[in-house]
Parts: sequence; structure tokens; C-alpha cells
Amino acid sequence: MTRTNSPARAAGRLARAACLLAAALPVWWVVWSLAMGALQGPAEQAALYGPALRGQPDLAAWALLPSWPTLQPLTELLLDTPQFFAMFWNSCRLTLPLVAGQLLVGAPAAWAFSRLRFRGRRALFGLYLLLMVLPFQVTMVPGYLVLNALGLLDTRWAVILPGVFSTFPVFIMAKSFDAVPGEMLSAARVDGAGPLQIFWQIGLPLGAPGLAAAAVLGFLEGWNLIEQPMTFLKDQALWPLSVALPGFSGAADTLGLAFAASLVALLPALFVFLFGQKYLTLGIQSGGLK
Repeated sequence: MTRTNSPARAAGRLARAACLLAAALPVWWVVWSLAMGALQGPAEQAALYGPALRGQPDLAAWALLPSWPTLQPLTELLLDTPQFFAMFWNSCRLTLPLVAGQLLVGAPAAWAFSRLRFRGRRALFGLYLLLMVLPFQVTMVPGYLVLNALGLLDTRWAVILPGVFSTFPVFIMAKSFDAVPGEMLSAARVDGAGPLQIFWQIGLPLGAPGLAAAAVLGFLEGWNLIEQPMTFLKDQALWPLSVALPGFSGAADTLGLAFAASLVALLPALFVFLFGQKYLTLGIQSGGLK
């Protein structure tokens, strides 16, 4: 019986692998093209993509590998383009405080929604869920008016503060705190532990996967913000990479610089995702989200 099912199981695993590969290929195709474009010289890029950039009727071509690999675009970006590092630092100064604020503000709120019982808790959590699904276009005008009244427009806080009070991290962490055994909390109360001590010594350690998942998702969202910086930051010196990257492209002779800038901008988000993928999966599983 085992011998009969073994080829069928192998065929099933092969079919699943083929389906996953077919789904992942378009994503990795884009990343591969980006990496190979950063290794192409100006002459090769002009020959391949020049017709499309100049609006000529000839079709643009694409090469699996560069004919003459060169580090010229990366060297020009890292050594001769200081404004790139300024925008990279802007992205860090926006994203890191935003993620830290989400954890600092969202963790106590998520613990309250998950473990405290008070009147109107479900209604308030339902309001949180409603706010979570509202797009930025709906809250843009009220947010602009509030930030203008507070004198925060054209400052980094105009992007950081609204992101700190985002509802999605609270939702993720609340679902993770739901998985904390109630018997352990009851035992801690019997031993004389207070609410703050229970949250700090039991809730945070056991809910760490949810916190890590919220941090990973918050970093990816903050690193790729476009609409909020464009709306609230008029000074281009404050723009992050996500907004300023289009300024590196536009002509065939600067296409290599655009490829290199996009590749370097992708690396932090890629590293954070690869490092936090395990915690992201654990956070979703601990919350019972299937």
C-alpha cells in the first residue's frame, strides 16, 4: 500500500512545487531584471531600452544576462551620488521611529482588547477594524487639517505620528495575545501579580511572535510609503527613497543609476522580510489566522 501511494505522493509534491514556482516566477523575474539592469553598461542599456524611452516604434529588448557586466552604475550611485544617501537616511528616520512607536503604543492597546474586560470593548475593537480598512484617501483631508493645526506639516512627525497610531499592528498583536493561556494569567493573579506585571512578564514574552510580525509588517509598510510623504512633506530634502526614486530615471544614460538605486532600496526590506519571515509565520499562527 505504501509503495502504491509513494509515486502518487511524489507526483503531488511535484505538482505543488510546480504551482508555487509558477506563482513566484513573475515576482523573481522582476527582481532578476532589476539586478541584471544594475550590472549593465550605458551602451547596452541604450541599445536595449532606448527605443522605449525615446518613444520610437522599435520594441525594447531584454537580456537574461548582461553582455558585458560592469559595476559602473553601482559605483556611480554609491560614490558619486550623495543625495541618494540623504534620501536613504530619510527613509530610516521615518521607518524606524514609526515601527518603534507602533510597538510602544499598539502593544498595551492590543493587550487591553485581548485580555481586559470592560464595557464597550467589542464596539471599540469593531471601530478599530473599521478604521483599518479605510484607505488613506478617506483620511487624507482630516489628517492634513489636524497636522496643519498642530504645526506638524512639512516635518517628519507628519508621517510618523499617524503611522504610530495605525490600527493594523493592534489587530495583529491582539490576535497573538489571544493565544496566551488564561490559566497562566489566573495563576499569576493568585500569586499576587498586578496587571502591569502580568503584561510585562507574561504577555509580552508569550506574545513576542505577534510583536515581531507587527514589526516586520510595519517596517515593510513604512519603508514603502509614498502617498503620505508626498502629501505631508513639501520639502524634497525630507523625502524618503520611496518618493524620490523616480528622480533617478527618465533618460537612457541614467537608467543604470535608476536600476542600481532601486536595487539598493530593495535590500533593507528584503533582509527584514527574510529575517522576520519565521516570526511573521509564528505570529499569524499564534493568532489562529489560517
